[in-house]
Amino acid sequence: MWHTWRAATERALYGEEGFYLRERPSGHFRTSVSASAAFAGAVLALLAEVDAELGKPDVLDLVDIGAGEGVLVTQVLEWAPPALRDRLRITAVDLSPRPPGLSGRVRWSGEVPDGIVGLVIANEWLDNVPLDVAEQTAEGPRLILVDVRTGEERLGGPLRPADRAWLERWWPLTRVGSRAEIGLPRDEAWASVLVRLRRGRAIAIDYAHPVDNRPLCGTLTGYRDGAVVTPVPDGTCDITAHVALDACAAAGIRAGAISTTLSTQRAALRELGVTGARPPLDLARADPRGYLKALARASEEGELIDPSGLGGFGWLSQKR
Repeated sequence: MWHTWRAATERALYGEEGFYLRERPSGHFRTSVSASAAFAGAVLALLAEVDAELGKPDVLDLVDIGAGEGVLVTQVLEWAPPALRDRLRITAVDLSPRPPGLSGRVRWSGEVPDGIVGLVIANEWLDNVPLDVAEQTAEGPRLILVDVRTGEERLGGPLRPADRAWLERWWPLTRVGSRAEIGLPRDEAWASVLVRLRRGRAIAIDYAHPVDNRPLCGTLTGYRDGAVVTPVPDGTCDITAHVALDACAAAGIRAGAISTTLSTQRAALRELGVTGARPPLDLARADPRGYLKALARASEEGELIDPSGLGGFGWLSQKR
């Protein structure tokens, strides 16, 4: 039962009876979408920016990759002004079954559509694209194999030339015992999104690390019921690893991106008006109920932009 981490994770998350075909994300970990409706408001503001940049086309796409329960697209559809809503073509991309009660305006698909004109959001999608793990030995990097029943690991064979080249460029292993997650499948996944974007903007949002500050032993982690657990690829937990967004950005450029921005969620959301600012105390006297509502909203926004939490997510934005 020994497999590479990529093969084991693919089976555990997306195989028959895989974790993501059975479970909904909200039952196991907190995301920006579930933390605050302010996130959907920021996406709507982004969508309006893209709409203006494209000259307000007759049909404007919003594609949500890794849509989960469809909460993001539901909120955007509900809050969009009529002149924008009437032109929206919304596609929620996820391998899980269509959630009950989802608006008929939302197309539910297992694949990213072609010919997108508009905005693509991939929020915490790339971190669940399965990848292999390598460890540096005295003879060079070797694949790590994992027992899918127990999570026990052992050294496997040498790397493919393409994987070794990726490591040398994006995650050099400088000492024996250091480990890396080989991000080539994520580069390819992101590039496949860019080639489907005819005009507009694609944004990937995930915990990330830069090439000059990769973690010494990698970031492979499991989540179950809101808690961090040992990543055992038996289908009982989510398995995730932080994303080399800088490598994904380079892949996007090769796929045709003409503009690239790498920033943090804190910086990106603040530009979109998510500040976490507390309401003025005068409001507490004039409208106590309104003050409490505004205070709760400020607390939610603060969670979205907290640099030690969700605000520390990387944001990769590319245009075509």
